[in-house]
Amino acid sequence: MTNKYEMEMGGRVLEFEFGKVANLANGSVTIKVGDVVLLVTACAKDEPMDVDFLPLTIEVNEKAYAAGKLPGGFFKREARPPEEAILNARLIDRPLRPLFPNNYHSDTQVVVTVLSTDLESPYSSLGIIGASVALMVSDIPFDDPVGACEIGYIDGELVVNPSYEQLEASDLHLTVAGTSEAIMMVEAGANFVSEELLLEALELAQENNVKLANLQKKIAEEIGKSKMILEESEPDYIVPETAAQNIEDMYEKGLSKSELLIQKKQLVEEMANQLSDDENVEDITKKVKGEISSIEKDVIRRRIIESNKRPDNRKLDEIRELESEVKVLPRVHGSAIFRRGETQALGTLTLASLSEKQKLDYLSPITEKRFMLHYNFPPYSVGETGRFFTGRREMGHGALAERAIKPVIPSEDDWPYTLRIVSDVLSSNGSTSMASVCAGILSLMDGGVPITEPVAGIAMGLILDSNGEYAVLTDIQGLEDHLGDMDFKVAGTRSGVTALQMDIKVKGITPKIMSEALEQAKKARFEILDHMESTLSTPRDEVSEYAPKTLKIMVPVDKIGMVIGSGGSTIKGIIEEFSVTMDINDDGEVRIGGMQSENLAGAKNRVEQIVKDVEIGDVYEGKVVKLMEFGAFVNILPGKDGLVHISEIQEERVDSVESVLEEGQELKVIVKRIDDQNRIDLSARVDDYLSGELSLEEASQSPRRPRDSNRRDGNRRNDRNRNRKEIRRGNKMRPPSLKG
Repeated sequence: MTNKYEMEMGGRVLEFEFGKVANLANGSVTIKVGDVVLLVTACAKDEPMDVDFLPLTIEVNEKAYAAGKLPGGFFKREARPPEEAILNARLIDRPLRPLFPNNYHSDTQVVVTVLSTDLESPYSSLGIIGASVALMVSDIPFDDPVGACEIGYIDGELVVNPSYEQLEASDLHLTVAGTSEAIMMVEAGANFVSEELLLEALELAQENNVKLANLQKKIAEEIGKSKMILEESEPDYIVPETAAQNIEDMYEKGLSKSELLIQKKQLVEEMANQLSDDENVEDITKKVKGEISSIEKDVIRRRIIESNKRPDNRKLDEIRELESEVKVLPRVHGSAIFRRGETQALGTLTLASLSEKQKLDYLSPITEKRFMLHYNFPPYSVGETGRFFTGRREMGHGALAERAIKPVIPSEDDWPYTLRIVSDVLSSNGSTSMASVCAGILSLMDGGVPITEPVAGIAMGLILDSNGEYAVLTDIQGLEDHLGDMDFKVAGTRSGVTALQMDIKVKGITPKIMSEALEQAKKARFEILDHMESTLSTPRDEVSEYAPKTLKIMVPVDKIGMVIGSGGSTIKGIIEEFSVTMDINDDGEVRIGGMQSENLAGAKNRVEQIVKDVEIGDVYEGKVVKLMEFGAFVNILPGKDGLVHISEIQEERVDSVESVLEEGQELKVIVKRIDDQNRIDLSARVDDYLSGELSLEEASQSPRRPRDSNRRDGNRRNDRNRNRKEIRRGNKMRPPSLKG
C-alpha cells in the first residue's frame, strides 16, 4: 500500500511517497520536486554499540543516470562520491545529529540516492527533508522532525528555493534547517550582505521549516512505526567530590592547551590509582577519565554562565593573541602564516593558466571552477600521530573557506588565472577553518592578486543552561567548541558577510541569540581585519617572479581558424616556439600564459601578425620558401606567402633567381600590391620604395604581370612534360623485365 502527501513551498510542490520501494528498510521515502527525485532510506542495527557517541552515517549517492550521463573514468561506473555529494552528506548530518536521544548508540545509516535531476534545482535541502521524514516513519528513536529550505536574494527580493540559474544572479545562497521550535543549522555564501538581511532571510526560511516539520509529524502519526524503547541507565560515579574543585583550581590558572592536557592526565592517573587494584586498573582508568570529562564540562559551563570566566580567563568577547607574516616561502607564488592563539595556518597560493581550471562531474550545471581552496589537517597539528588523508571534515572546512573568499576574487576578464590556495593547519586549538580564510587572503595579497577587499573569519560559541541563561563567546578554542552548544562561523569584509555556518548541539536557538552572535562576530571581524592590514595593507603590485604571466588579446571571430591552423598546427607551433600556454574562446578571446615576459610578447606579436590584414607598404622579415624562374615566393606571415618578381629582387638585372636567393633565406620585403584575388606582390627593394625612388602608389595600381601567372603555370606544365619524357626515355633504356 502506498501513501502520498504533498506540500507547496516556494512556488514548487513537494511530493512524498511511502510504501512503494525499499520497504525492508526501517524507514524510506521517495521525495519529488518537479523532475528531481530522491530515494531516502534509514536503517539501524538492533543492538547498541559499546561507544559513548552516536554512530550515525549519512551517505549521498549521485547516480550518473539521474542526469542522463555516463560516469567518468575508465570503468564507467560510479566509484567514490564526488565532493559535492560529500558536502551534501555533511549538510544533512549536521541538523539531525543533535536530535537523537543521548543514550542512543545503535549503528545508524541514512542513504540519500539521487534518482533523477533536471539540472535546474539543487537537491541539498531536499536531502535534509527526506532524511528527516525517513527517520520519522521508522522505528528509530527520532521524533523531532527537521524542515529545510534555501533562500536567495535577487534584485532586492528574498526568494525561497531558487534554481541554479537564479543563484547565479543571487547575492545570497542560504540553506537553513530547523525544527518547529528553532533553527538547527545554517550554511551560507554571500556577496557582502548585511547582518540585518541575514536575520530577515533566516526568519523567512524558518517559517517554511515549521510548516515542513508539522507535516512530518502528521505523516508519522498516520503511517509511522512505533519507536524502539531505549534502556535508561543510572550513572554510577566513583570519583570523589573533590574532583570538581581540582578541575576548578586547574582552570583558575589560565593554562595553555598542552598544559591542561598534562594536568588532566595526572589527575586521572592519581584518582584511578586510588580507586583500583592491579587487576582492574585499565577499566577503572577508563571510567575515571569519562567521569572527569563530564565534571569538567559542568565546571567550565558554570564558570562561563555564572562568572563570565572562560578556560583561558579571556573576556567573553575577547580575541586571542593575533600574529601574521607574509612571504614566508621563497619559491611559491604567495604565502602567509596566520596565528590566533594556539591555532596556526599556513596559506600558500599557486597561479596557473585558465586551461588548468578544475573540471567537475557533478549533478549540477556547474562544470568547472577556476578558484580552489584545499584544507589539510595533519595529525601533528594536535600533537598526534596518524595517516594523512582528505576526509569529509577536510572537504567541508575547505569548502567553507573557499566560499568565504570567492566573492573577492577578481573576475576572469580582469584576472585571467586559475587560482589554488592550500591551507595547511600547523597547530590547532579551535577555528582552523576561519584561520584558513585569514591565511588564504594574506597569501592572495602576497601573490599580487587584486582582490576587491580583505576577508577575515571568526568562530562564535554559545553556552546555554537549562534556565535559559546564556553566554555568547567570541573566538572559541577547541575545548569551548567541544563542551559548548554552538559553533557559529562568520566570515566577511568591512562591506558585509561572505560566508556563514552554524551548527548547534541543543534543540535550536532564538533569534535574539543569533542577532547577538552576529553583532559580536562583526566587531571581532573588524578587529582581525585591522591586524591583517597592519601586516599587508594592499595586494602587491606584481605577481611573483616564479608565477606564470598572462595576457589577453582579441582576434576577429572569422580569423580564429587562422590562429588555430590546420589540425592545430599554427597554435601548436606558437606554443612550442615561445614555451607558452594558449586558450582561445569562441568570441575571439585569446589568453596567453607563460613564465617569461618576452615569450608572452613574442607569442602575442605572432598572433597579431596572423590576424593582421596585410596592407600595401607593410614591411616584413620573410623567409624564402620556393624559387621559380620568374621569382621567389616568400612567407611573410603564418599561412601567407607573396611573390617577389625577379625584377624586384634588386636594382641590378638578375639573370637567375637561384644566383641571388636560396630557399630558407631570410629576406626583408615590402608589400607593393594586393590584387582582387588577395594575391600579394612583394619587393625586396624596400629602401627604394621607402625613400620614394620607386612609387608604391604606381606599383599598387599597375596590373599584375600577366606573365607571372602564365610563366608559373607554364613552368608547372613544362615540369610535368619533362618528367613524362624522362620516364619514357628511362623505360626504353631498360631491359624488358625492368620496364614498368
